[in-house]
Amino acid sequence: MEFFDSHAHYNDEKFIKNREILIKEMYADEITNIVCAGYNLESSKTAIEIASKFHHVFATCGISPNDLENKVENDLEKIEQIAQKNKKVVAIGEIGLDYYWNKENKEYQKEIFKKQIGIANRLNLPIVIHTREAFIDTVKILKENPVKKKGIFHCCPLNQELIKEGLKLGFYISFSGNITFKNAKSEECIKLVPNDKILIETDSPYLSPEPHRGEINTSSNVKLVAKKIADVKELSLEKIAQITKGNAQTIFEIS
Repeated sequence: MEFFDSHAHYNDEKFIKNREILIKEMYADEITNIVCAGYNLESSKTAIEIASKFHHVFATCGISPNDLENKVENDLEKIEQIAQKNKKVVAIGEIGLDYYWNKENKEYQKEIFKKQIGIANRLNLPIVIHTREAFIDTVKILKENPVKKKGIFHCCPLNQELIKEGLKLGFYISFSGNITFKNAKSEECIKLVPNDKILIETDSPYLSPEPHRGEINTSSNVKLVAKKIADVKELSLEKIAQITKGNAQTIFEIS
């Protein structure tokens, strides 16, 4: 079997000492593709550096709504430049809105989200969306600012209305370890997503699935996410691995 971890953060400081060893181990453990996601300028640069060392690792570049402590307009120009220059950049992200952690700068979050959609459209890339407690504004912005290449709701909140709206807009839905949590009630959300729009991810080093909750997450745990989806959809693990890898290759245009 071959699994595609569509969103991980090997650019996180938790992996500084062992990231290259881990990535090699993941490949040997059937994780045959990983997307290393940027969340600010420096982490985006690091994601590209990591991707350049491994044929099976790719990168995204973007500034997340949780990294807007300072004005980032100059960083946006640099994000666009590095994304344009590097063929291993497969999306602009993670970008979006987060009203859980950041309630004081909602208008600025929306402004930066829209500007990064513009970058994605100029570069003909999909986007990777982070949204938390911002369902209405996220969907509104996507409707008013169409994304040419669509994109992914990463670590998608278990909100049935958000999933329905995201699918209507043509976006993929990516599930992570939180669908395995005992109180998640994730089954109905999983059932809502058709097989041709579903992805799996770890969001490493965060959101370790059961039974590893609370531990540092790695891409090997994407198998547990896939297993949960397989159980809900009554399909084999091998089939879910095949479906989700194919979907990731499609949205990221990876052959």
